[in-house]
Amino acid sequence: MRDWQAHVTVATVVFSAGRYLLVEERDKQTGRLVFNQPAGHLEAGESLPEAALRETREESGWTVQLTGVLGFALYTAPANGVTYYRTTFLAEALTLDKGAELDPDILATHWLSYEEIQAHSDRMRSPLVLASIERHRQGVIHPLDLFY
Repeated sequence: MRDWQAHVTVATVVFSAGRYLLVEERDKQTGRLVFNQPAGHLEAGESLPEAALRETREESGWTVQLTGVLGFALYTAPANGVTYYRTTFLAEALTLDKGAELDPDILATHWLSYEEIQAHSDRMRSPLVLASIERHRQGVIHPLDLFY
């Protein structure tokens, strides 16, 4: 039996003035331009909240304050068969570093309304992007003290 391991990732839903912060990137597996929340892999020695803050800053230039947890999900990407264990946080935007050098995979950042996101639903990186926004809209928010 081969060893199986899920890839640990984080994502941050940033909501401000009726809009959600999304990053636009090229999917390495398919080559398509897709939208995602600021997201990425957990690095050695950091906590999940620390990873979420770092990834949001690296991918969008925004410093945010985490305000809650929207949930945890397992997702197996059909393009590569990799399973991701994703923790999704909710955050409020604090400051934008306009001179920040974003991760090279990020082509642009966008503040989109829910309606605009729905109109581009076929361009979401995975079903988790819209599912996380739906959880936020339904008021499903857990406290940050889930982490210790």
